[in-house]
Amino acid sequence: MKIGIIVAMDKELRQLQQLFCNENVRVEKCGIGKVNAALGAQRMINEFHPDVIISSGCAGGNGDDINIQDVIVSREVTYHDVYCGRAIDDTTVYGQVQGLPARYAADPHLLEKAKALNIEGIKIHDGLIVTGDWFVDSKEKMRSIIEKFPEAKAVDMESCAIAQTCYINKVPFISFRVISDIPLRDTDASQYHDFWNTIAEHSFQITKSFVESL
Repeated sequence: MKIGIIVAMDKELRQLQQLFCNENVRVEKCGIGKVNAALGAQRMINEFHPDVIISSGCAGGNGDDINIQDVIVSREVTYHDVYCGRAIDDTTVYGQVQGLPARYAADPHLLEKAKALNIEGIKIHDGLIVTGDWFVDSKEKMRSIIEKFPEAKAVDMESCAIAQTCYINKVPFISFRVISDIPLRDTDASQYHDFWNTIAEHSFQITKSFVESL
């Protein structure tokens, strides 16, 4: 099985490249944001022809039961900053690109494997991840997102764009996001910076364990 892993940033790439030396696993950086993510996913599909694509990296968390260094596995993903209106099609909902799914569900087999993982010291949650071109560094912005998606467990800038690309190309997809900060419990993104300065090391072990389970 050929597995493609896509991350957004150099610091995420360094963490994951240390964990994989198998020629059937390719880790690539796409860059930050939806366009970079989609381009990176399409490049991965065209050049590597993976059987599975994993979006990995960090994300802001949401929910009383979510804490820094927890891992959110995507049961489904959608956009928090897309609205196509209802002038032409009144069935299109907020977060949906017209003509495409309102939400992209993770591959059921991959989700089952992910939920079965049991790694000491790492708490795994499955749920909704929402994606948009916005680094959420204020409580006000997070509240505006959660107002529309109260069940969201994580907010990132790439997962849904990768999911959309995989959907179009019929490649199974799942996202793993390590929680780096909880915007509604923070004021100036200090949690995010502390995450990289103090506890990011080994945070991506869950992705390695998942790949080994396939």
